[in-house]
Amino acid sequence: MVARSSDRREQFVRLVERVGSSWPRTPAVDGTLRDACDRLDWPLAPQLVATSEAVGSGIVIVGTLTTVVAGTVALLPLAVVLGAGLPLAARNAPIAVAALSRTRAVGDAPALFGRLTLRLRVEPSLERAVAFAGRSGDGDLAASLREHARDARGTPGSGLASFAAFWGETAPEIERAAALVADAADAPADARERGCERALSAVRSGVEERAASFAGEIRAPLTGLYAFGVLLPLALVGVLPAARLAGVNVGLETLAVLYDLLLPAGLLVASGWLLARRPISFPPTEVDSDHPAVPDRRRSAAALGGLVAAVAGAGCLFVLPWAASVVAVGAGSGAALLWLFAPARELRQEVREVESGLPDALTLVGRRVADGTAAERALEETAAELHGDTGDLLADAAERGEQLGIPTEEAFFGRFGALRDVPSPRSRDAGRLFALAATEGAPAGDALVATGDHLRELRRVEREARRELATITGTLSNTAALFGPLVGGVSVAMVGRIPADAGAGGTLGGGGASSAAALAPASIGPVVGVYVLLLAAILTGLATALDRGIDRSLLGYRIGLALPTATAAYVAAVVAAGAVL
Repeated sequence: MVARSSDRREQFVRLVERVGSSWPRTPAVDGTLRDACDRLDWPLAPQLVATSEAVGSGIVIVGTLTTVVAGTVALLPLAVVLGAGLPLAARNAPIAVAALSRTRAVGDAPALFGRLTLRLRVEPSLERAVAFAGRSGDGDLAASLREHARDARGTPGSGLASFAAFWGETAPEIERAAALVADAADAPADARERGCERALSAVRSGVEERAASFAGEIRAPLTGLYAFGVLLPLALVGVLPAARLAGVNVGLETLAVLYDLLLPAGLLVASGWLLARRPISFPPTEVDSDHPAVPDRRRSAAALGGLVAAVAGAGCLFVLPWAASVVAVGAGSGAALLWLFAPARELRQEVREVESGLPDALTLVGRRVADGTAAERALEETAAELHGDTGDLLADAAERGEQLGIPTEEAFFGRFGALRDVPSPRSRDAGRLFALAATEGAPAGDALVATGDHLRELRRVEREARRELATITGTLSNTAALFGPLVGGVSVAMVGRIPADAGAGGTLGGGGASSAAALAPASIGPVVGVYVLLLAAILTGLATALDRGIDRSLLGYRIGLALPTATAAYVAAVVAAGAVL
């Protein structure tokens, strides 16, 4: 999977270089854009901008020629917007993605400092603690710590100070926690224990403050997005009959471009802007498509989606014939997404069950190790005491270690390790800590107990942060799947109540006859239906990403639930309102 991704990236870079080199001018770019492209391993900034200008110019030319030949005026503004938007996106998207990458990376700070302070509790050596924390992590933050520690070799420092300075602008709590850790490393045993706890508290407090601040700051932008991207457009559909009576007619092409392209594009841009500011303190468990527990269902999902689309569309012909295509797309796409991402959802639920028992597992194992029990024996006893998936995981590791005669680290991470196929950073961190206890013995027991307490506090902070966003994300989800489609369906039904010959005079995007046809439910209904489906997908994706983070399988499954619900609500609203009005 990694190799295929690398090949696609190389092909993309070569394509950008080829197109950019053929553009007659070399665009001027600033240092921020250059740094962002370098950090993301994207094509060089001048080549990326040049390619966007070349493609944008081509779109404008094609749109102009199409307008001249076909006489379709609505396509020209669209071509101009796309042509100008590509260079603008090329200059801003890398910077936003790089900032999002840094924000996502600092989400691992609580786990990294948990490993750092645990090693420091076992042995008061800052250099070894930094090396352990960097070596035992898998994310970008741990890789950065390894790099800074490597650069500090042969110097009096450990690399922790330079690491904290590098990430301090993105997450100030990293600088505070690093200073407390460095101070604790030189302190006596009791003071070192208190210093480590203060460092962990500083990290947790920083996470909590940023989450609470984000929840407060996001309310106004989300209210604006909700008003101008959802309520106002849907209300305008209901206002169209009144505008027609006043002699202002809007053509179907104009409505289609506005509702099915420009408005969704604006919602996507606004959603990206909001997500770029989300403090990713609790990144979701990433489940790759090549995981052994995730079968390849792409073909069966496509087949199921096609079958559901055909059946749903055919059934709609007897209820609301003009909505058959909308129903087919909504129901078929939803069924395909649900079937495709159901295994990843089940695996993520299993991972969540395992993670929920980790604090207790660390505490129980730590207490036994502190009392002199061998780590292997402590794992076996804790597995018998704990219930659920966490106990099963510990029992599996203990059994493999005993039967195969391998050390604890191999029992968790080796070829037949219990955590080999568990896509959970927290579980893997716990496995590394158990392995450390197996090599260090009793001195690591109290450190494991403290780490368990740290995980409990993190879970509390995570619950409170999500509770802060629950009202906002709940409103978005309900609007996407239910309220928005209901309002859209009622608005379409209201349009059909105006006589076809009502209104005359000024037009916008078409003549009077074409405008009258455009305002018939059979014409405007599919346009609003597509907008409703796009609205369901975008708002559901935004609500899910704000609540749980950005993950392909998680977003796909939630959108798969929203699309059929929105489709059914839209059709039901049109039929019910048409019967009542």
